[in-house]
Amino acid sequence: MTPRIIASLLLAALGACAPHDKEPQVDAQRTYKSIPAPTQSGVVQHITGADDGKTVTVKAGTKIQVDLVGVPTAGYIWQVKEAPAFLKKTGETSGATSEAQRQPGFAGGSHWEVFFFDVTGTGEGALVIEQRRPWEDDGPADDTFSVTVRAE
Repeated sequence: MTPRIIASLLLAALGACAPHDKEPQVDAQRTYKSIPAPTQSGVVQHITGADDGKTVTVKAGTKIQVDLVGVPTAGYIWQVKEAPAFLKKTGETSGATSEAQRQPGFAGGSHWEVFFFDVTGTGEGALVIEQRRPWEDDGPADDTFSVTVRAE
């Protein structure tokens, strides 16, 4: 190696060890508060991941939402696979699950994935939401959320 190459490598190594003022400083002792799922006005009932496998009763003529946690930053997103005819999907949104995600330099992590539905009638049926990477459509879902919805 020539002296010029050695000097360049030495300067690069020293630069990597030097403090970088623009990098985020992480406080390992700090506890970040959880953030509730985003919501819309008029929502009267939240169905959450804790309701998986259960039967939930909702009122006809109301607006409900399903709050699930996913990892869309890794490509895993929740998608409605099946819904009873009396549930009309009116939108979806996402948001941070922790204050830490709002810190400069934070990347990745779990996020809220929220689905909004109008309950347009009465009946009973399965609401199935699958988590998968959309480009891996041909295999089984990575996770499945399912509730039986009873609308009265």
